Amino acid sequence: MTKRKAADKNLQNVVKDLAQEPVNAHHAQQLQQDTNDRQKQDRHNHDQTTVT
Repeated sequence: MTKRKAADKNLQNVVKDLAQEPVNAHHAQQLQQDTNDRQKQDRHNHDQTTVT
């Protein structure tokens, strides 16, 4: 019997985020800021520069 792999958790989260409809301009700005924060954290996590 083979195990069925679950869908990628990151992909699940992206789909969930894209499915959200902003209620008003403030909510839309909050959703955009969440996206920006995740992108910045991802860049920080993958930064290959070293400080000596």
